[in-house]
Amino acid sequence: MYHYFLVGFVLILSCQSPEKPVKPELPNIIYILADDLGIGDVSVYNADSRINTMAIDALARSGMTFQDAHSGSSVCTPTRYGILTGRYAWRTRLAKGVTWTYDPHLIDPGRTTVASYLKQYRYQTACIGKWHLGLDWGKDANGEYDFTLPIQNGPNENGFDYFFGITASLDIPPYFYIENNRITAETIDTIGAMGGKKFWRESPIGNDFVHEEVLPTLTEKAISFIKESSQKEDPFFLYFPLTAPHTPILPTAAFQGKSGTNEYGDFVLMVDKVVQQIMETLEAAGIKENTLVIFTSDNGCSPMADFAELESFGHDPSYIYRGHKADIFEGGHRIPFVASWPAKIPEGSNCSQTICLTDLLGTVAGIMGDPLPGNAGEDSYDLTSILFNESPKILREATVHHSIEGCFSLRKAEWKICFCPGSGGWSHPTPKEAGELALPDIQLFNLSDDPAEKNNLAGEHPELVDQLTQLMQQYIDTGRSTPGEKQSNDREIILQEAD
Repeated sequence: MYHYFLVGFVLILSCQSPEKPVKPELPNIIYILADDLGIGDVSVYNADSRINTMAIDALARSGMTFQDAHSGSSVCTPTRYGILTGRYAWRTRLAKGVTWTYDPHLIDPGRTTVASYLKQYRYQTACIGKWHLGLDWGKDANGEYDFTLPIQNGPNENGFDYFFGITASLDIPPYFYIENNRITAETIDTIGAMGGKKFWRESPIGNDFVHEEVLPTLTEKAISFIKESSQKEDPFFLYFPLTAPHTPILPTAAFQGKSGTNEYGDFVLMVDKVVQQIMETLEAAGIKENTLVIFTSDNGCSPMADFAELESFGHDPSYIYRGHKADIFEGGHRIPFVASWPAKIPEGSNCSQTICLTDLLGTVAGIMGDPLPGNAGEDSYDLTSILFNESPKILREATVHHSIEGCFSLRKAEWKICFCPGSGGWSHPTPKEAGELALPDIQLFNLSDDPAEKNNLAGEHPELVDQLTQLMQQYIDTGRSTPGEKQSNDREIILQEAD
């Protein structure tokens, strides 16, 4: 039984708005977010993939496959912020990088999230998995962290009735399971660091925490939530951010050697198995027909997967795209995205429109038929017309991408402008290398002709560079990229920082 009432009554009320009439046709919603899964790792996207993702492919066949989907950032924290709030994270204090170990909460508790919005419609809401959006840990009288104290400003304060998961990535301390606002451990020890593909950092660790068991444990919790919630009258929303295939790369014995590649490929098959387990649970509960299931990834594949080793097996996690996790190039933020809702989404359908993971909030508002307030979902578009095959109209005017070093790019139609030299991340040329090589400060690519981003056309199209630069500046100045009243960013934002 889930301990929903451990969350303080006042905290629950803080993220609720007055309830609105419940429509009987409203779907259950499950959002499965893989961690560092490349678009080329999913065989429905990559005919040359050496990893056979049977369950994800089956999910795609049952619904819609998006061919031009993007995360809001090429690293995880900012992407997760955008998924839940419908707002680009670069508008917050997080100018680059990710939140770390004991960083405070990133989402303002007063901001509308997907979970708090759906609670107006009496949705049961749960977050099970990796949070990585900052938590306010308790401190003792000496200012030292006291893990036995309640945690503040986590998922419960952001609209989730129930939370079971971990602080951040599985390699970022501290290593505890957290249920609602308290750790589940009875005793605390210290674990040493690990290297290689099993990389994790030295950290405090709970007596009930075993890295190899985290993904199976989270999956069991998610399945239990679905089973229990399916017996209730109200619909449910499950946000299920996985810990895999991010480091530490820990395929269990049943998957070791099964992919025909390396340990990373085996771990991807574990992720695929999770999707299978979720779909089987829905089928057994008799609720598959009216459940919207979205499967996607927070960014591209990490170099920790060992690209050279994967290449020796003929596998490329980025498929035909340049770069990988952390980069402004397509491999950093172009991701798999499949959506299945048998009652509404045409089977075996495809979409070539550009979408972004920030579009979830606008989409659930579209499903509810209830427009968002002006200060919510500033970068979130309603995808229902695409999902339901109602209109071929292009929804997004343009989409902003962001790298780990805080570099921007803007995508409009076939054109992509990068407001930095090099990758803006970890692949060559890195920001340091780009400076040493005196590479141009602006890159312009035609992705229709050049999906691998090999040919910088900025010098040939100065007027287009000016137009796209002005549009990007407009998105910064108005605090939003969707139509609506001007909003404020949380900090001053400079499009291109001086060297």
